[in-house]
Amino acid sequence: MTLRAVVAIVAALLIAAQIVRNAAVSALAETKPAAAAKAWSGHPASEIGLAMTEIARSSRARQPIPQWAFAKIEDAAAKAPLAAEPFLVRGVQAQVAGDGAAAQRAFEAAQWRNPRSLPAAYFLADRYFRSGNVTGGLREVGALARLSPDGGTAAVPYLTQYAMSSANWPALRSLFATNPQVAQPVLIMLASDVKTVPAALALANPRETGNQPWLGAVVDTLIKAGDYSQARAAWARMAGPGSLSNELLHDANFRDTSSPPPFNWQLTSSTVGLAERQRGALHVLFYGDEDGTLASQLILLPPGGYRLSLRLAGDPARAHALTWAVWCDKAPQPLASVTLDVAAARGWQFQVPAGCQAQWLKLSGVSGAMPQQVDISITALTLTREGPGA
Repeated sequence: MTLRAVVAIVAALLIAAQIVRNAAVSALAETKPAAAAKAWSGHPASEIGLAMTEIARSSRARQPIPQWAFAKIEDAAAKAPLAAEPFLVRGVQAQVAGDGAAAQRAFEAAQWRNPRSLPAAYFLADRYFRSGNVTGGLREVGALARLSPDGGTAAVPYLTQYAMSSANWPALRSLFATNPQVAQPVLIMLASDVKTVPAALALANPRETGNQPWLGAVVDTLIKAGDYSQARAAWARMAGPGSLSNELLHDANFRDTSSPPPFNWQLTSSTVGLAERQRGALHVLFYGDEDGTLASQLILLPPGGYRLSLRLAGDPARAHALTWAVWCDKAPQPLASVTLDVAAARGWQFQVPAGCQAQWLKLSGVSGAMPQQVDISITALTLTREGPGA
């Protein structure tokens, strides 16, 4: 073998070793920066990895960031001018120093070097929103939604704040139309505060019905705020056509399996027992070991007198272990109660006083000294108004 051939082979091996070393450092730099530094301490990727790890550690501990971390970032920037991380660090430094313009230029430079950089998109969205550049901010939010595994939820607080003004709603509707994965967390956050519920209702797709999480949040928020009529209107959007009829009690025939609580039955399956719809009846299996609610529904009865009636099948002799009760919402004690056997035999009359805007109708099991299982079905359940105004 000639000398020239030997030199060529050695050169090839050295190049191959360098390639492998470079690949190893690049692979380790983000997840194991210390190991990357051992493999090649002067490699820009290992320098960036070590520096970014130290910056994060110091920030979490609320300690000053050591100067060597910034020195490594600067050294890496000189060696790898196309790396985005040094510009991110410069941007954060400028932002902390109060130089917003310099921070924005650094973040834009980072994004130019790596268009898929999540931190660059996040920091730019923050900068644009803070400076009043709404178009730029929404553009970066769209980028976060496309690039982030969590759909850009980091930008949700900015969008929620932006949604406070109705003048911004058209721009947000456009963003939500092209990035629906951003819409849901924003709508849920808006729906969780009674002051921003109108924004959630205005920004949502008007064709969006069914058991949407944000709609459920609207219902819960309005109930907690005591706005029961609006809560039921929002629930009706989930429940579908016919749910806003003049009925006093929804699904009295126990066939509506699609509408969600609380204005439909909340049925229990627990250590207390089991309540389930079964061919137009409410099948109840009470184990008898502990007290607890088996079925409940939020209803909106005006002040006045009412009568509840029903039929029983199965084991009516033990029906006294089950009790109907009506509670004013948020009240510590029920307005009235009756055992199930009495309600089946002669009906149950009760009064709703003024000031009780919403009521919970609850079917509960009451354990006795000698626990006995109750297996029963309720049919022909009716709730009617009695007396003046009936």
